[in-house]
Amino acid sequence: MTMAQAPASGGEGQAKAQVCAECHGADGNSTDPQYPILAHQNARYIYLQLKDFKEGRRQHPKMSPVAAGLSREDMLALADYFSKQTQRPTGFKADAAKVAAGRKKADEVLCAMCHGGGFVGQNEVPHEAGQHYAYVKKQLQDFKARHRTNDAGNMTSVAGTLSDDDIENLAQFIANLQ
Repeated sequence: MTMAQAPASGGEGQAKAQVCAECHGADGNSTDPQYPILAHQNARYIYLQLKDFKEGRRQHPKMSPVAAGLSREDMLALADYFSKQTQRPTGFKADAAKVAAGRKKADEVLCAMCHGGGFVGQNEVPHEAGQHYAYVKKQLQDFKARHRTNDAGNMTSVAGTLSDDDIENLAQFIANLQ
């Protein structure tokens, strides 16, 4: 079933989210660390990412084709649905020394100025606390390498200053937050 074929109803977002379940889980709690947790993510951020996938500013072999068929209403319904879901812990076992180093680097590069204290995000800036370690690490690497650039330059400029160790430590720190 494509997104355009998903049934509309009072639970429109939930019905449309069935298409997302394979990668992101029915309630947005992805169990595959390569796919982000969407549960409790900021609705505006989800909407903008879907729009970026649809319009080609962000690309992924699975997401780009799915997003291509979404209407504005579909994207808004999905964003609303996932933002209202409860995020569950991933069970990630962080290295305490790397978490401490990641916390120090986050303070140094002022991550909280955009992502908020506790990495809860705001508006266009994602909620990152408790996100999958592998996903966070890959996104930081992609911003650094400029494979991902749909951020108005904010993350690409910060990530460009990070070493591989910084990225590892930040990913451990962020994944460890609850």
